[in-house]
Amino acid sequence: MSLTHFDASGQAHMVDVSEKPDTAREAVAEGLVIMSPETLALAQGGAAKGDVMGVARLAGIMGAKRTADLIPLCHPLPIAKVSVDLAADPALPGIRVTATVKTTGKTGVEMEALTAVSTACLTVYDMLKAAQKDMRIEGIRLLSKTGGKSGEFRA
Repeated sequence: MSLTHFDASGQAHMVDVSEKPDTAREAVAEGLVIMSPETLALAQGGAAKGDVMGVARLAGIMGAKRTADLIPLCHPLPIAKVSVDLAADPALPGIRVTATVKTTGKTGVEMEALTAVSTACLTVYDMLKAAQKDMRIEGIRLLSKTGGKSGEFRA
């Protein structure tokens, strides 16, 4: 298998997508912020910095929109939709973050969904770090993607 971000001589390059057709594309990613039950209670309404989940949701949306600025070989994309959902999960205990990104274009939005999740998880950590410094960000992964030449993927 060859890696698309390297040319024949092994040099990194941006993939040429100019000949690819525009198709509807969607990617869904998830991540977890593991914390104590006490910190989770703060995240659900008692944090000194305010609405933890609301701020993290906005940060995730902003992260998706800035992916090409952060990941060197990502194409800037016309994102049609970004949704970031944060849910308290007492079984972890922690917060489960899920991001869905959609576009119609020549390349996929997997990196945008993963960046949205990562940014939201980092924002949760930032907003709660005064209460707990040993929170863990785990399990960031692609759950699914549709569209494009490689077709459908489900984790």
